[in-house]
Amino acid sequence: QQDHIPAVAVSVVQNGQVLLKKAYGFASAGRPADPDATLFRLGSLSASFTWIAVLREVEHGHMRLDAPVNIYLPEKLQVHDQGFADPVRLRDLMDHASGFEDRALGRLYERNPARVRPLETYLRQESPKRALAPGQRSEFTDYDAALAGEAVSQATGQPFEALMEQTLLRPLGMANTSFREPHPATPVLPDPLSPALAGDLAQNYHWTGSALARRSFAYASQIAPAASASSTAADMARYMMMLLGGGVLDGQTVFGAPTAQALRTPLMAPPGAPGWTYGLQQQPLPGGVEGLGLEGPGLSSHADMTLAPTLGLGVFSAGDSDTAQALTEALPELIVEHFYAPPPGPPPAGGADAGALKSVYAGHYLSERRRHDGLESFIDRLTRTATVDVRPGGLLVIRSPEGDGVWAPAGAPGQFVRLGQAPATSVFVVQDGRAVRWFAPSGRQSFERVGWFMRPAGLIGVALVALVASLSVLIGLGVRDRRDLRQTTMQRRASALQTTASVLWLVSAAVTVVWCWRVTADEAGAQFDWPGVLVVLSSACALIAALASVGQLLALPAVWRGGRRLDSWTAGRKLTFTLTVAIFMGFSVLLALWGALEPWNS
Repeated sequence: QQDHIPAVAVSVVQNGQVLLKKAYGFASAGRPADPDATLFRLGSLSASFTWIAVLREVEHGHMRLDAPVNIYLPEKLQVHDQGFADPVRLRDLMDHASGFEDRALGRLYERNPARVRPLETYLRQESPKRALAPGQRSEFTDYDAALAGEAVSQATGQPFEALMEQTLLRPLGMANTSFREPHPATPVLPDPLSPALAGDLAQNYHWTGSALARRSFAYASQIAPAASASSTAADMARYMMMLLGGGVLDGQTVFGAPTAQALRTPLMAPPGAPGWTYGLQQQPLPGGVEGLGLEGPGLSSHADMTLAPTLGLGVFSAGDSDTAQALTEALPELIVEHFYAPPPGPPPAGGADAGALKSVYAGHYLSERRRHDGLESFIDRLTRTATVDVRPGGLLVIRSPEGDGVWAPAGAPGQFVRLGQAPATSVFVVQDGRAVRWFAPSGRQSFERVGWFMRPAGLIGVALVALVASLSVLIGLGVRDRRDLRQTTMQRRASALQTTASVLWLVSAAVTVVWCWRVTADEAGAQFDWPGVLVVLSSACALIAALASVGQLLALPAVWRGGRRLDSWTAGRKLTFTLTVAIFMGFSVLLALWGALEPWNS
């Protein structure tokens, strides 16, 4: 009731037994959720199956973790070097250190099943740019798992969905789990989800602030290995028992000791922060208990699987609304804290010198898990940001897309522990006495420190100045003194350019406000309809206004030279025109740096 979640399914297993298997609420109007029958979307948790499929082929000698992924892909899907000397290896995909930029808007999900593409087509058409050298840092992207799924499909000669069913789902008795989706049958897509299972899917909902609204099914077949699976609490209980049992369930061996060891072997991670194993993510739990698992955020759902191997414990939970994340993420931590963690000790003390901490850490940070050019990069620079401030007493306050929290120094330089919430560690990279990068506690992304010109507040401030200048230009048309109407031909043309730019800046701003209002009401619109008419119109208006501003800049010498004394602008008007040109040009350069002036590049 508190989080407005229509239905939640939960399963808890320990030492080979199911301790709890239950569903709460309604899967749809009048249909109670059933832990044995109701299918919930797994989101990125789907990738854990994909990684197991890869490790099975490695175990059988058909694939190698250190091999370039290109040797398992057809030529049209191979990753180009793009100026990087080292190839992307299979291992790099598994710990999300491939170096790919993250592209999401308008690509991950489809509302119209007719727009769903085959996996191979999606990988070819949506191939991202390489932003980092492979193996440098972990920056989560769904493309990694999607590409790995195609690679293992090519290596085995089986379609991905059929491979999952034959090697994992059927041997585990997971009859109510599938990577297939309820789209119409077509020759180019995998067979759809059976009508029986489709009828058991939980309906997804969006909380509007006053009521729950149904959402369309978010098709993810185009990235099936990364996000398309659906399952029940009962099936996920079997899956967790198999993982905790080293690949064996009910006498059925799904994978051997090498894969079991790989799933628990840490890969690259910043010191003191969680990282990845071969397929799972490290998740520190209360009481110092080591956890492994994956979360599965979706547009209107959230799933979470957390394993505590030393306790023989596994917890799965899933909800069918965009408000389910807080519950599913907190549940395994609360269970471990309640039953196994010792009473918490006193919270760590704050730093002795808040001023010194502020000079090192306080600032604005931009996620490196993002698009690096085009209109999507503009949105990412606005939304994928973190701010760090310091309270009196030396406590850091960090606000980020992963949530807000208060952090105390952990003793080691650059490391902080979270207060008042589940255990977590934040790690900063400090160079020359100044933090330059922050690794988020989830281990899924890092944030690079940026200057004022890359801060949303800085952009908004410059935008407001430009809009005030635009309004002043238009107001001046009606109130200008008659003496200021005398002008040369070049001055008249320059004035027309400035008036045009002013109108376009205002139109662009108004359209942007309308788009932001719509997205605030329902974020799924940005995903399904990206870029949409409003975004392209706003960018096109801004681009033309920027070009008009360049024209004004080029006209400045002629504007100041003028003509005969009685046929030219006054010095005051020339100064006003020049100041406005400077404002418009500054705003144009800033928008170009943010990627906002590329309506063709969404």
